[in-house]
Amino acid sequence: MAKYLLLKHYRGAPAPANDVSMDQWAPEEVTAHVRYMQDFAARLETTGEFVDAQALSPEGTFVRYDGEGRPPVTDGPFAETKDLIAGWMVIDVESHQRALDLAGELSAAPGAGGKPIHEWIELRPFLSEPPTITE
Repeated sequence: MAKYLLLKHYRGAPAPANDVSMDQWAPEEVTAHVRYMQDFAARLETTGEFVDAQALSPEGTFVRYDGEGRPPVTDGPFAETKDLIAGWMVIDVESHQRALDLAGELSAAPGAGGKPIHEWIELRPFLSEPPTITE
């Protein structure tokens, strides 16, 4: 089994086919989207492939240590994850192909008009072993 992180993007990837932002969806469209995500996770729970998932709030702040005795630096002139990442799911699957298949299925969550979003899902494997460092 290998763990993968599936990242749902607000932006930062090519525009999805059904490119209507969620704040413009009807309430029943939002409900259908959330139900799809919950049903998807529930199905993966029955197969033992679901680990965890969370939707993320749009609020957030980048924080960076700026030296002893100095206040942390917050926000900057760069894209922030609060602008890019809508949520995530961790899966534990038998193969990379299975992870690809599930990411493709997750991309089909309904959006405006009940049509699939075709949103970009970033698929990232967990690092299984630390890299070997040689001198």
